[in-house]
Amino acid sequence: MAKTGTTTQGLRAAIERSGYYPALVAEAVEAAVGGEPVLSYLVHQETTFDANEVRRHVTVLVLTGNRFIVSHTDEQAADGTSPSPYATTSTESVKIGRISSVVLSRVVANPEAYTPGTLPREVVLTIGWGAVSRIDLEPAACGDPNCDADHGYTGSSTADDLSLRVSEAGDGPDTVRQTLAFAQALSEATAATTR
Repeated sequence: MAKTGTTTQGLRAAIERSGYYPALVAEAVEAAVGGEPVLSYLVHQETTFDANEVRRHVTVLVLTGNRFIVSHTDEQAADGTSPSPYATTSTESVKIGRISSVVLSRVVANPEAYTPGTLPREVVLTIGWGAVSRIDLEPAACGDPNCDADHGYTGSSTADDLSLRVSEAGDGPDTVRQTLAFAQALSEATAATTR
C-alpha cells in the first residue's frame, strides 16, 4: 500500500493507515523531518515471503525543501540475539543537491496501442545519491578471435542507493499513480538545485 501527498499531518495519517508499527515508523520519520515543511511523501508497505516466513517492511520517502529522507522499517523473527520478534528502523537524510539520479522505469502492456496518460502496469523508482554503487566488471576483449592478449577489464558503475518497485496487480493503480507523482516531485526538486 502506498500513499503520497503533502503536509506533515497527511504523512502521519498515511503512516497510520499502513498499519505497520505506525507509532514506531512515525516517530522515526518525524524526528528526521524535524520542523521542515513536507513537500511530498510516499509510504510503501511490502510483504515478502522468505522460506517459511512472511516478512513485512515499510519504506517512507519524504521530500522537503532541502532534503530527501528515506526511512525503512523491517520486522525480524526471534533469533539468537533476541528471544522475541523485533523491528529495525533506519532513516537517512540526503541533501537534495546530492541526488545524482532519479530513474523511473515504466512497464507498459501492449505498447503498440499505448496512448498518453495510460497508467503503466508497473514502475520501478531508483534513486541514487552516491552512498551505494554497484560495479559490474568483465574481461575486455578485442575483435580478433585469435587474440589471446590480456586486454584488462571493462565494466560499469551504477548508483543503486534505493530501488522501489510497485505494480498495478500487486499494489493497485493508486499506488502506481502515487509513485509517479512522488518521482515527478523529486525530479523537479533535483532539477531546481542545478539551475
